[in-house]
Amino acid sequence: MKRTLSGAALLFGAAVFLLPCGAAAKQKQEKTPKWKIVWQDDFNKDGFLDPAKWSKIPRGTAEWNNYMSSRDDLYEVKDGNLILHGIVNDRRDQDTARYLTGGVWTKNKFAVKYGKIEIRARLGEARGAWPAFWMLSQDEKYGRYPRNGEVDIMEHLNYDTIAYQTIHSYYTLKLKQDTPQRYTTVPIGRGGYNTYGVEFYPDKIVFTLNGQPTLTYPKIETELEGQFPFDQAYYLLLDMQLGGGWVGGVDPATLPVKMEIDWVKVWKRE
Repeated sequence: MKRTLSGAALLFGAAVFLLPCGAAAKQKQEKTPKWKIVWQDDFNKDGFLDPAKWSKIPRGTAEWNNYMSSRDDLYEVKDGNLILHGIVNDRRDQDTARYLTGGVWTKNKFAVKYGKIEIRARLGEARGAWPAFWMLSQDEKYGRYPRNGEVDIMEHLNYDTIAYQTIHSYYTLKLKQDTPQRYTTVPIGRGGYNTYGVEFYPDKIVFTLNGQPTLTYPKIETELEGQFPFDQAYYLLLDMQLGGGWVGGVDPATLPVKMEIDWVKVWKRE
């Protein structure tokens, strides 16, 4: 004779069956990072660069900042974009530099530890153009550069169809260690906007392009010094630089050049 189960027995069996699935779903949900916006700039007020968030990068002697200038026409906030320019200097009586470039940073104003940063931007192109988004240590926990590391979210050279995303540290620069893999190149849509990003975790750094992971740099067990100094707060730099040993010489006939930044957003994990 065919046996039948009572309603109570059916409910008990269903509960036993569903519990593992529910537990698995909960576990999966807990492993997925949840992010909360903690800082952003959409550049929606024409002519206004928020001084509470940004400072103009001063000139220095390194290749990345030797043409930096605070001249107003190198910085525009227009049509929802921050526009940073690179130009031939037409006022050599006031500034002897051959070229002038604009760049901003959040140094001493905002820094993030263990968070996610994204920048949506459109890159101009010229011979010798070197736009970059990158991060440096705010408090220099481990001493002078490169002991605190450097995280290059995006660097673009000349007319390349790719961008570079790179980790620098004492371990990679002074000890010349290439394991784990410390950089990648990613194809970008030339002439359009792309979103460049990085995520900081206690045990890894993850680069992204348009929301998709491109490279994970993990913390590893090693007796060598300075492999993962990224357990500290970092500030953000956005700069439109010209020329240098890596990018090559500048062709003034291809200038001016500009970089248009639609927005910058920073999240932290809830």
